[in-house]
Amino acid sequence: MNPIIQLLQDANISDEQTKAIFQELTENPLMAMNTIGQLGLPPEKLQAVMMQVMTNPTLIKEAVESLGLDFTAVEQAKAELDKSKT
Repeated sequence: MNPIIQLLQDANISDEQTKAIFQELTENPLMAMNTIGQLGLPPEKLQAVMMQVMTNPTLIKEAVESLGLDFTAVEQAKAELDKSKT
């Protein structure tokens, strides 16, 4: 199982909330980080989730696909971010 999803499940985050978080990650990653921060996770679990989300985009892609969401929005957002950096 995807470690990000596993961390969320271990913290008793519902499947619906998990899907919503990953949907938000595909649409607006900064807002998703805020949403994750408001889940009420214990600090050690919150830190683990945030580190996984920030350092391993492959895990996000795998989670999005396993949840049946569309990853193309993530790719589009990444391309826009890369354009704005130059």
